[in-house]
Amino acid sequence: MTGTFKANNPYNNFLLLVYGLLLKLHMFLHPVIPVEQKTDGFLFKALLAQLSAIGKTIPAIYPIIAFVLLYMQAIVFNKLVSDQRLMPRSNYLTAMSYLLVTSLFTEWNILSASLIINTLLIWVWARMSALYNSPNPKTALFNIGIAIGLSTFFYFPSIAFALLIVFGLVITRPFKLAEWLIALLGIITPYYFVLAIAFLTDRLKSYTFPGIAFSYPKFYDSNWALAAIIIVLFATIVGLYYMQKNFLRQLVQSRKSWQLVFLYFLVAIFIPFINATYTFQYWILCAVPLSAFVACAFLYPEKKWFPTWLHWIMVAFVVAFSYFVK
Repeated sequence: MTGTFKANNPYNNFLLLVYGLLLKLHMFLHPVIPVEQKTDGFLFKALLAQLSAIGKTIPAIYPIIAFVLLYMQAIVFNKLVSDQRLMPRSNYLTAMSYLLVTSLFTEWNILSASLIINTLLIWVWARMSALYNSPNPKTALFNIGIAIGLSTFFYFPSIAFALLIVFGLVITRPFKLAEWLIALLGIITPYYFVLAIAFLTDRLKSYTFPGIAFSYPKFYDSNWALAAIIIVLFATIVGLYYMQKNFLRQLVQSRKSWQLVFLYFLVAIFIPFINATYTFQYWILCAVPLSAFVACAFLYPEKKWFPTWLHWIMVAFVVAFSYFVK
């Protein structure tokens, strides 16, 4: 399977769809109706309210939406990784890794606010990576700020990804105060329109500003979940080793993009610590950068048996955890 997705074959889009459906069949057989969390934003709550009527009669609508998001995120992130030349040749291993890693944890296959904003954050990472030689950096930064501002309407602690703008500007651009202020203006802009609408409709007093709470997050709730974390960490460490080994051989632009992937990962790890809700769902924000690291573990090893065995061990774990563990 890893050999198939190592090739840059357009038919891999369809094969990836079949691969994802087989891995995530369990989510369709036992659909989970998402529940509002305290840190969920008003846009996600509005979405759940709109889906509640059809969800009562067709609960499969929730896993269908979740799968479409996961599949599209895998395809888009894989293309962006190829465009930024993070790897020596184009392949579908990043997309495969994203679907595989997200299948290891039941909570990551449930429709959630964090799953939705992964789409926005993938786009933010791509635009930040392109800042190095962007002809219109101010426009790009304003749009990046808007995307982060909108993501907080789904899940407010995602405001921490403003740190990605800060670190990204330090890495990719010489210091220009105007660019930093434009990025800040972009983050504020969605709030300006929301508060303006609330004021014009006389609902300003009822608007409550979302907050954050520092807490100790939930890492796992069973020994199987702990084992899954260990497997992912092992694959990640192997991928990081090979990525670092080939780091200096890459173009400057590619190295800066890898640095942004690592910073993306650090911010994603930090977010559950400012979340007042104890659920493993929000760790899915780590899945995007993790998939890039794991893809390196499948691509670089010279001994072909290693990525093959690693892949099938992870698949076997998904099957066992989905169907045989209660």
